[in-house]
Amino acid sequence: MLSYRVMLKSVFFDIYGTLAGFKPSRYEIQSKACKHFGIKVFTHGITDGYATADEYMSQQNARIPIRLRNQKGKNHFFAKYEQLILRGCNIDVSSKQALKIFQHMQKIPYSLAKYPDVVKTLNELSSRGLSLGLISNLDKTGNMIVKQLGLQDYIHYPVTSRDAGFNKPNPEIFHAALNLANVHPSETVHVGDQPISDVEGALKVEIRPVLLDRDNNHKNYNICPRIRTLSELPKLLKSY
Repeated sequence: MLSYRVMLKSVFFDIYGTLAGFKPSRYEIQSKACKHFGIKVFTHGITDGYATADEYMSQQNARIPIRLRNQKGKNHFFAKYEQLILRGCNIDVSSKQALKIFQHMQKIPYSLAKYPDVVKTLNELSSRGLSLGLISNLDKTGNMIVKQLGLQDYIHYPVTSRDAGFNKPNPEIFHAALNLANVHPSETVHVGDQPISDVEGALKVEIRPVLLDRDNNHKNYNICPRIRTLSELPKLLKSY
């Protein structure tokens, strides 16, 4: 475990899995899409499948961001992504079938909704005088996401892959956030749910990482502090 002594001035957050999730849930969306093809899934399996699939996404974004790939490349990625999700339920489908399921899922309406522990936590951190921002791979502008989630009163330094032109874990998106907030890496914490894109990305630029593991996918993770809910963050940061 790393030890830090520099005064903390700023906290950045990932969006999906950290500040917000899908509504309806990813399980509900997957269940509905799979039912269209006569496939039955279960909650725990989909949760496990997404843990593997999201790690694959982080690895692939580190190589060539998915948003920058041509249509053939995107189809190849999302077919594999869907296959990994369904393997959590011990279901194997062909790449062609997986892509059809994923494309059908895209037609199901959903929105981003902030988690219940977000506003209280952000309010407490703001009251300590900490500046708050976000670093996200979502393909929207940061200001658009902040407005969509109703977090304008808390998040003042939002940076996304669309804003920066780079995806986590690329150091450039972290540097863009640091420049916007005018803080030094050693004065900053980044909170996210992905070991590769969030933790490893932050460490590359010497930002202090915190892993938020809402689904308990990383029980033995010890690279950085790990929390299960955002409500645990204010107490943790007192030691920073």
